[in-house]
Amino acid sequence: MDDEKIHGLLTPDNCALLLIDHEPQMAFAVKNIDVQMLINNVVGLAKAARVFKVPTIITTVSAETFSGPIFSWLRDVFPGVRPIDRESINAWDDKNFVTAVKRTGRSKLIFSGLWTELCVGMPAISAMEEGYEAYVVADACGDVSETAQEMAMWRMVQAGAVPVTWMQVLLELQRSWANKATYDAVLRIAEEHGGTYGQGIQYARRFLWGQQEEAASMR
Repeated sequence: MDDEKIHGLLTPDNCALLLIDHEPQMAFAVKNIDVQMLINNVVGLAKAARVFKVPTIITTVSAETFSGPIFSWLRDVFPGVRPIDRESINAWDDKNFVTAVKRTGRSKLIFSGLWTELCVGMPAISAMEEGYEAYVVADACGDVSETAQEMAMWRMVQAGAVPVTWMQVLLELQRSWANKATYDAVLRIAEEHGGTYGQGIQYARRFLWGQQEEAASMR
């Protein structure tokens, strides 16, 4: 029991986001999740990191010769971030990547990438071996089959990783609706990327909150 570790909640001050190899060549073979849904989830996660000023590291693998550039939607979220390109399958074998991670000063690392069994699983396990905590965003990762995704997640969990979803990360960083500084931005992300939850927010904004504002203005 002495070696068991409680992985605390994510906060904007204790974590960093690692977006690994979200490139066309890697996305072509993804089968465990609809690729448009994957893109939606990854972009929602990226926007969450931007709103809460979470340090974000973006990597590519052989971008110029094989895999292509990162998704344009991610470039739109982080126009000033230059991806770290590498040749190693395991990003943790790349000294520039590890240096960038250490430079963040964060102990909790949030992983999202393609493919889960290799480009996410290998650096996540390597990072945990060096004392970092790994939080793997299951619905913002893709693999070549449902079995590959499931086995990759199980392997990381058995090694100590924490499975999460992108919406969980967003709302965990928000923590309280009393945090007005990020309240509106979080609702916008949920509206744009949260599916039926986003539709519910639109409904509330139009038919509930709008009526309350109208009633208040008539007083």
